[in-house]
Amino acid sequence: MSGRQDTPHPYQGRQVALATKHQKELVLEQPLREAVGLTIFVPDNLDTDLLGTFTGEVDRLGTPREVAIKKARWGMHASGLTLGLASEGSFGPDPQLVFVPAHHELLAFVDEDMGIEVVEQVLSSQTNFAHDAAKTVDDLTDFLARAKFPSHGLIVRPNSGLQPGLLFKGITEVSALKDAVTRCATASADGLAHVETDMRAHMNPTRRQVLREVAVSLGRRLTTFCPECQTPGWGLVDVVKGLPCEWCGGETTLVRAEVHGCVQCEYRESIPRSDGLRVAPPKDCPWCNP
Repeated sequence: MSGRQDTPHPYQGRQVALATKHQKELVLEQPLREAVGLTIFVPDNLDTDLLGTFTGEVDRLGTPREVAIKKARWGMHASGLTLGLASEGSFGPDPQLVFVPAHHELLAFVDEDMGIEVVEQVLSSQTNFAHDAAKTVDDLTDFLARAKFPSHGLIVRPNSGLQPGLLFKGITEVSALKDAVTRCATASADGLAHVETDMRAHMNPTRRQVLREVAVSLGRRLTTFCPECQTPGWGLVDVVKGLPCEWCGGETTLVRAEVHGCVQCEYRESIPRSDGLRVAPPKDCPWCNP
């Protein structure tokens, strides 16, 4: 499935349009070039913020997958290329560890010639995602350490909500942070400034690390061909739950098998979990730990 060593990869020497305004090409290109020979082209004047912003001025309409694919096709249209690439990041509580922040990064690749869409995603606990409210910068000492400021940027607005002219992004200097906090706290109904981590890729080295990770996964997937039709992009498309409990053997909600499939034809294969886990711990069993 991963092979065809006798012929060049179909993407060798081709360009893919990357829809971004936040310098994601700096971390995405090397893994994709090394894997399949792709080079990245970034169309000029493509305002991807129109499809949603982390700070809420523009709502994201659709799932991360839908928005990433729409963004990729937008870049293809702007560049005239038939290959497109785009990522979409989401941040919030970990689905299982509620009080631990998590980063979900999705990377979509579209090939108009083959009529395929290949999507890879990573859920990572490696994130500085956080926010706080403060009257002055002196109230933010602990938060700034968690946020990895000033190597990672910050965003400041009034704590009572968005106001015209009072949204400061990409703050990486103490003087700029002090000014923004003072102005936003003064304008806020509760006298506080809302300070949050800037999760845009060019302002967040930790996010860039995760972007590279998902690019490596996508590159690996594009080197893997469907055993039936030889289309690139063979990989995980679904899961089967019901991993048996170690104690009672009953089904749990944990994943029992992975379903790998083709992004073009309907061929599928079910294989055991890739991490080697074959039984579930009793704590995850609805019968042994109700």
